[in-house]
Amino acid sequence: MSKLPEHIAIIMDGNGRWASARLMPRSYGHSQGVKALDVTLRYAFSLGIRIVSVYAFSTENRSRPRAETERLFALLREYIDEYSDKMQTEKIKLNIMGDISKLPADLQTAVSKALKLTANNTGGIFNIGLNYGGRDEILRAVNKLLAAGNKNINADEFEKELYTAGLPDPDLIIRPGGELRLSNFMLWQAAYSELYFTDVLWPDFDKAELQKALQEYGKRERRFGKVTEKNEK
Repeated sequence: MSKLPEHIAIIMDGNGRWASARLMPRSYGHSQGVKALDVTLRYAFSLGIRIVSVYAFSTENRSRPRAETERLFALLREYIDEYSDKMQTEKIKLNIMGDISKLPADLQTAVSKALKLTANNTGGIFNIGLNYGGRDEILRAVNKLLAAGNKNINADEFEKELYTAGLPDPDLIIRPGGELRLSNFMLWQAAYSELYFTDVLWPDFDKAELQKALQEYGKRERRFGKVTEKNEK
């Protein structure tokens, strides 16, 4: 792993299927998925990866059964509450993508507290997609620029209105779970990201699986639409 990405993004998929295969409720899969997140996050930062973005709850997830979403919100609140002190110790800064105003009040409180607590940390960035959708993010940015009177919008102005303003685009997007799509995740930012898909369900994703993704990334040549000397041969 001689060539590490600066920014990885993960679509944490497969919790429900993992639980169903074990004749357990979907909520059990989500709880095990939180454990996988903790392991993966710590390992990524220990390797020197500076930014880790995860897709925790999409705008489309709101259509799931109420009992499932409530349990997921409770798990997220518990995790953010617990991990806040760890982030502070390890100098990790929290960033949120998405409209948290539509989330339960206790989860909003936990998020706001963690954002304030870690605001000045410089050891790494943990970027969570909560009530997030790539299309919504794009429309939100466009509408903010139009409301400000902008008529000819350029990329620099546009990116300043994204939830990831000031962050580099992900170098690598990892999707466990066997699906081969982005599912409305970081659509603008993913323009030149390397994509890595695996059939491993998220609760089974561990250090070894992250190593596989990073090793595959290290083999790829990123040209960003340009022709390199190697490519011409």
